[in-house]
Amino acid sequence: MKRLHLAVALLIGAWFAGPGVVAAAELKIGFVNAAKLLKNAPQAESALNRLEREFSPRDKALVDAQRALRRLEDKIAKDGAAMGDAERRNLERDIIAQRRELKRAQDEFREDFNIRRNEEMGKLHKQIQDAITELAVEDGYDLIINDGAVIYASNQVDITDRVLRRLTAGKGNSP
Repeated sequence: MKRLHLAVALLIGAWFAGPGVVAAAELKIGFVNAAKLLKNAPQAESALNRLEREFSPRDKALVDAQRALRRLEDKIAKDGAAMGDAERRNLERDIIAQRRELKRAQDEFREDFNIRRNEEMGKLHKQIQDAITELAVEDGYDLIINDGAVIYASNQVDITDRVLRRLTAGKGNSP
């Protein structure tokens, strides 16, 4: 971020210094649409597939536990009046215990999933950063900015599709 501020400050300073300075300082600037890269990079799809494979068994178990709890709740709603006091109290305790366990399991699942998703996103961000850096060095860019602080970027400076092609070409290198 400091580099971006420095580059902007240099450009503004060069602008006020006069047209001769701007021409002498010819910077090659590129723009990257980060959202497009995150959406379309093959590594993003691979990361989602890994997460799905890892978490789908636990998700299925949670759905099954919800169904079992619902069956007990339906049973007490339907047959509760006909049950003996002890039987109804035991069933109510069982429902409370299962609700508590289900909530704990859901919270744990959500936390574990968020941790793994963040890990995968970190890897993806690093791969994207590496692809952008390689492209910038190879093509002699002085500055690459993303859409986080950009008000306008023409297609002339947009290198998003080139970075995406680089990521697609390196698809086999993803973990």
